[in-house]
Amino acid sequence: MTSYSSGDIIKLNIGGTRFSTSKQTLLSVPDSFFSSLVSGRIPSVKDEEGAIFIDRDPTIFAPILLYLRTKEVKLKDVDVQSLKSEAEFYGIAPLVKKLQLCDDLDNSSCGNVLFNGYLSPPSFPARPETADVRCYSVACEAELRLKQLTRTNSGRPSSVIERSHSRQDLDLPLESSLDPRRVILLKGHQSWIVAGYSHFIRCYKIKESTGWQTVFTSPVLDRTIERVALNSKVAGLASSEGKGKMVAVSYGNQIRLWSCQENVRKIEIGIFDLGIHVDNLFFIGSQLVATSHLGRIGVWHAVTQNWQVQDVNPISSSDMAGSNLLLGCTNGCIYYIDMEKFPLRIKDKDLLVTELYKDPDEDAVTALSVYLTPKSSLHSGNWIEIAYGTSSGKIRVIVQHPETVGQGPQLFQTFTVHRNPVTKVMLSEKHLVSVCSDSNHVRTWEVLRFRGMISTQPGSMPLASFKVLALEESEPHPSYSRGNDIGPFGERDDQQIFIQKVVPETDQLFVRLASNGERVCNIRSVDGSLVTSFCVHECEGSNRMGSRPRRYLFSGHSNGSIQMWDLSIVLDQIAKGETNKALAKSTGGPTEEELIRLLSQCDVTASRCTTPSISPASSQMLAFSRSNALRSSGNNILSSSPSNISQTSQISPTAPVGAEGGCQEGATGGPDGLDFKVTHC
Repeated sequence: MTSYSSGDIIKLNIGGTRFSTSKQTLLSVPDSFFSSLVSGRIPSVKDEEGAIFIDRDPTIFAPILLYLRTKEVKLKDVDVQSLKSEAEFYGIAPLVKKLQLCDDLDNSSCGNVLFNGYLSPPSFPARPETADVRCYSVACEAELRLKQLTRTNSGRPSSVIERSHSRQDLDLPLESSLDPRRVILLKGHQSWIVAGYSHFIRCYKIKESTGWQTVFTSPVLDRTIERVALNSKVAGLASSEGKGKMVAVSYGNQIRLWSCQENVRKIEIGIFDLGIHVDNLFFIGSQLVATSHLGRIGVWHAVTQNWQVQDVNPISSSDMAGSNLLLGCTNGCIYYIDMEKFPLRIKDKDLLVTELYKDPDEDAVTALSVYLTPKSSLHSGNWIEIAYGTSSGKIRVIVQHPETVGQGPQLFQTFTVHRNPVTKVMLSEKHLVSVCSDSNHVRTWEVLRFRGMISTQPGSMPLASFKVLALEESEPHPSYSRGNDIGPFGERDDQQIFIQKVVPETDQLFVRLASNGERVCNIRSVDGSLVTSFCVHECEGSNRMGSRPRRYLFSGHSNGSIQMWDLSIVLDQIAKGETNKALAKSTGGPTEEELIRLLSQCDVTASRCTTPSISPASSQMLAFSRSNALRSSGNNILSSSPSNISQTSQISPTAPVGAEGGCQEGATGGPDGLDFKVTHC
């Protein structure tokens, strides 16, 4: 071990660049990396000239050494975040604090002008010991009796449970892999939102006078929640009955339904069994609908209180149009169910599933979007326009005029710009948007209309091509795809947006226009917690004359909080051409610098091996150990089926344009697709 006197000159080799300084300078900050190095508590390596070698960035070390000499900080041509990271490595605490203040100039715990509210993490509800519910499955009843018997014999007090976040106190199943504090699902309807945690849900309602208030909290459930559905205005039921609001959850093949009217005793309506795994759960009017990609649909009607299950062809997509439910199936057919006629055929045990259209190539219908034009008169119906995507990458538009209803929809246009299965499609008043499984590659067209109807002259014009890159865990929980759906969000007659979450473990989101991919704004967590789910919803928070619904982004976080952002502010500015100059420079998703910063704690590997390679960065291996894969976050149920894994797992490499790359038409991928992995994220 080498000993130094106070006047010794110490030579350093920082990443190949040599520096000379005094021992007094290096020890000017106590309890730093250099004090441990000089004292011998840290082993050192010397180069051929006797200089102590430290494998760090010499460019960033120069301003750190300047600070040790003069206590001055010069930020010219130096990234503040990088300098702060190096200062933390060297243990220069005074410099770290000063650089932290630089961050605080732009980042406030109260958010920016878009920040609209914060709902604190809830206390965990108590688990009920008795359940007076009607169960429509013998298996569910048997399971309920078994659990009651087990609890009776356990000797544990049934009415007391500690408010704690531990799994033991919550009596959560050991196989549950989700943090019980995380908000994994968010859903909105009118002035209500529901937040789904791993084992319970909580409903909130907004009033202009009082703000957001909790109106319902479910008991703790044994199973991990996978889907939620909310209906804050159930038609046909009196509010006095306490059934004017409905909320439902699903896990596995079971659905659980509650009524949650304000200031009224909460009622559990029942537990329903679809028989196979529930993939989608939603309300259409007063009906609760559950579907499975294996080919089954279940419907519960609020007025008749009936639960009905019917087998159909394997389902690969769905959409709603008024009271109609449209199903895209793997046999290339589009079916529809008129929910208004549903109560009339209860005795027949028939949901009246009717074939609407069959794809000319019989490709699986993997995405659906229905647009109903406004009625031109009381005697004429809607001009129905349906855009759908297929497993072969085609996008087709079919239309039906009210005068030709008996003839069925007619094929209007076909686009063959995708070479991968289409995962999303959206037809609105002004645009047609499609997304394929190649890292969420988006193509958009401008839709021209004549008297409200889609026009053939000159037809739809290509508008933009971009990607909404999203890294997803290699084995995500079934709730992840719903809780982190990229969109597009928005009404069909309004501006639509994508929400981009680049990596699974991040505290920020990118909001982008669905029409051209341009960035609207960045959303960053006000408390530094990770974003675990999000949704976009229009709330009617004011009854004042002239007020209109405002569009909010709700983000759920790893600590259980919910943060709200008013997107109407920036969307109105864009509509008026008053965008921020700094924002105008960022024309799309994350830039190269932003993407690298987001991936700074991830290692991306391109390998055909199912096991990711271990990162040599030991500082990252301790905190980040989960494995993630680069996949599209689109809700393409078909692509996860065994018969289509070989088709959808191949990612076609394209020439990158910017951080995310663009998709060049005609680019081909080799037969051996690379498996992109992200480790330690």
